[in-house]
Amino acid sequence: MAEGPSRTAFTILIVLVVVAAGATSAVVYVETRPPTHPTGLVVAVGDNVTVNYIGYLASGLDQGSVFDTSFWSVATNNASYPKSLEFEFRGSKAAYTQLGVNVGPSTPSGGYTINNWTFSAVVPGFWQGLVGLTGNVTHTITIPPSLGYGPKNPACVRTMPLTYTVPVFQTYSASAFAAQFPGITPSTGVTFAAPNYGWNATVYSANTSFVTVLNQPYVGYVSAPAGWPVLVTGISAPVGSSGAITLVNQLTDADAGRVAGKDFNDTTLCSSPLNQFIVSSVNAANGTYTEDFNSELTGETLIFIVTVVLIFPSSESA
Repeated sequence: MAEGPSRTAFTILIVLVVVAAGATSAVVYVETRPPTHPTGLVVAVGDNVTVNYIGYLASGLDQGSVFDTSFWSVATNNASYPKSLEFEFRGSKAAYTQLGVNVGPSTPSGGYTINNWTFSAVVPGFWQGLVGLTGNVTHTITIPPSLGYGPKNPACVRTMPLTYTVPVFQTYSASAFAAQFPGITPSTGVTFAAPNYGWNATVYSANTSFVTVLNQPYVGYVSAPAGWPVLVTGISAPVGSSGAITLVNQLTDADAGRVAGKDFNDTTLCSSPLNQFIVSSVNAANGTYTEDFNSELTGETLIFIVTVVLIFPSSESA
């Protein structure tokens, strides 16, 4: 990296305060140590930098867990660094490297590339917390929700019953059957494993317009349609095209914040990626549980342990 204009470190503690109209001040605390960066550069708004980081949840049901990191050693060490429910392992060691960050509020959402480095947009509290830092020193940045991923959207939370029913017979249009059961021939008598539930299902009747499927579990059958055990506790005798299968979600109050699920019906709530949600509460006494389709990072305080590795002053990027 070509050395840019020298910026001498002048602070030990940086406090960034953002005040929204009518709201309580939001504060980002940046804890620093004496500067040792050989060039003496200090990060300023407009610079591009590369950083190593570990991101922790500082609040919420998964408090203290790691939700992201640039370190392979952290990503692969679950004993020392327990992971959050939505932590995404990137697969290979090569995928864990320094993060390029544009220090400023106007970074394109897709970032941009300069000299083989890609510089990305980050939440305001992250880039604001880098301002004034020197290189090769580890710092702690604490980011409140207002400077992170914002508040939780209550419309993305719904309460569901622990006990529910599925019809013994289900009728689909020909196109809906093809979408729900890809690769299955809609011919009377064809038996297959029902997607999501896994129990045996048989094509009960079929014509060019409609297909009726007979679900055939047994009492005691255990499935996992959303990601945790669901027990078949009863089957009412079908009469004609009636009958119902009773299922009970095997969740307890202690599972709150510890179980992630997926809405397999593909009725995406709040545009949640892959229809994923977190079981945020379980009330066995009331027979309900809560699905939260908000990202686990929304509404939470975040802590980043960061080290600025390279600083590319804005004058070099012009």
